Amino acid sequence: MTWHVDAEDLRAYAQGELAPPLLWSADTHLTGCAECRGVLASVSEGVDAGWDRIDAELDAPRPGLWERLLVRAGIPDHTARLLAATPVLRRSWLAAVVFVLVATVGVVYTADSPTAFLALAPLLPLVGVALAYGPVLDPTYEMAVVSPVHGFRLLMIRTVAVLVTGLGLNLLATLALPAYGLRALAWLLPALALTATGLALTPRLGQVLAPSLVGGVWIGLLVLARADGGPLVQFTAAGQGAAAAVAALAAGLLFLARDRFDVFFSRSAA
Repeated sequence: MTWHVDAEDLRAYAQGELAPPLLWSADTHLTGCAECRGVLASVSEGVDAGWDRIDAELDAPRPGLWERLLVRAGIPDHTARLLAATPVLRRSWLAAVVFVLVATVGVVYTADSPTAFLALAPLLPLVGVALAYGPVLDPTYEMAVVSPVHGFRLLMIRTVAVLVTGLGLNLLATLALPAYGLRALAWLLPALALTATGLALTPRLGQVLAPSLVGGVWIGLLVLARADGGPLVQFTAAGQGAAAAVAALAAGLLFLARDRFDVFFSRSAA
């Protein structure tokens, strides 16, 4: 047999695009020509691979603006995806935080005292970090759990993202209180202490109970200090030193308990 089906015709045949009468000739020829059948097999594999690549491109999720900016900043794709999927970085949460901060700053101007802002500001990062991971709010939680990322590293990625955002919004709100000077920044160390303590207790108490307990203790201390009638001790020099010590201690305990987060995430996903 000296005649063989042209390679382009075989490619069209594999794609189902070869029209009669060439289609009939190719059908008849392929039944008796092993060489053309081999060429057809190689062409078909290339076509299938091409369609697979096209399907993969079509099925791949389109990165959003925030994710694209992170990638352009040099952050690896998988880390940018985990950051962009953080639930509390969505517009609804950010809008709620901005509203609460604006309302609190308004209360400060009305009452002529920064106490309300100082009491509330440390709680916002704590709540934000608590809501940054977990099967309830995170639509990518199962994907994150099975990803090749250490549980503690995943937690730190989300925590840093939330802290940068939350503390940044708090600092912007602080700028609206210039009359109080450095006193308006007295929320910063308590915020770090509360967040670090809540994270350190999470493997033992759970994602909900740990921050709830820490937040409840903070509110209780504020109520007790207010009942004494004097200045809130949490925002004095001694209170700031205690907050710094608690933050350092909690950060150390969090580092020591880092391996427990893999078990915690696996148990939460079950």
